[in-house]
Amino acid sequence: MSSGPEPVSIQVNATIRVSALMQQPPTARVCLVLAHGAGAGMTHPFMAQIAQDLATGGVATLRYQFPYMERGGKRPDAAALCHATVRAAVLKARELMPAAALIAGGKSFGGRMTSQAQAASPLTGVRGLAFLGFPLHAANRPSPERGEHLLQVRIPMLFLQGTRDALADLTMMRRVVKRLGRLATLKVLSGADHSFHVLRRSGRSDAQVRAEILDSLIDWIASVK
Repeated sequence: MSSGPEPVSIQVNATIRVSALMQQPPTARVCLVLAHGAGAGMTHPFMAQIAQDLATGGVATLRYQFPYMERGGKRPDAAALCHATVRAAVLKARELMPAAALIAGGKSFGGRMTSQAQAASPLTGVRGLAFLGFPLHAANRPSPERGEHLLQVRIPMLFLQGTRDALADLTMMRRVVKRLGRLATLKVLSGADHSFHVLRRSGRSDAQVRAEILDSLIDWIASVK
């Protein structure tokens, strides 16, 4: 049985501190440092469910807030502050689980901020990046620019993308992944949108999509840890 989430505090810089939740099953040897999306924080049901599912699979998670979410704001922080928050969260995960293999990433915006931080300067001890719905472009406005920095990432990357994701045209995403070569793995989730919801008429359920996400994460983590 896995343990529940425990509150943690992360010091980002001299004046900013954010909340986090550490969920560490007893046998965990890997920790996913997981950033939230732009519009919902670390306690969003999707984030909580992913953390619980991973805990059941023996993987720890450290979920954390970006400063704007911590103070109840709606507008994301400047990229530099987001990157600093990602780095502080990774260091906290290392402090809490010094012997664990670290994976970093996040949902949508959180994953993009993590990848930008890694592209600028490698995150200490992180062995791979996992993206739960990478936001390649603005909704229904296909463009590859947001993915250009990924070419500077030198560690394995996992992209979990729904076929109905309005923020990641699948044809364009496949081109990006092809450019990234052997470092990139793309898992396509049939019928899922950017939030990993499926239409009732698809014959699939959100729970089935989450199960695919979990299986993909567990298998990929085992290949890179």
